[in-house]
Amino acid sequence: MVREELQRASDRLREASEAADEDEVRDRLYDQSDEFARLATADRGPDHGRLARHENILAEIRKNANDAVGEHIDAAKDAITEYRKDLPGV
Repeated sequence: MVREELQRASDRLREASEAADEDEVRDRLYDQSDEFARLATADRGPDHGRLARHENILAEIRKNANDAVGEHIDAAKDAITEYRKDLPGV
């Protein structure tokens, strides 16, 4: 089962990594993209806490990102928010 929203987040983060000017930013975004790809196909989906930690990482990266990277991160965060709407809990 593929969690479409998380796969979409992974895709947008991969695009963000390709648009990044700095190696560190590129690497961090690529790692986040990989993590969301794993979460999209894992036997069990992530909970709110795990997603919140990833969102905090993305917010930190977003602060210093160029406009193109920022747009991709925003799109990824929108996909994550969409996924979270159907999660039980918080």
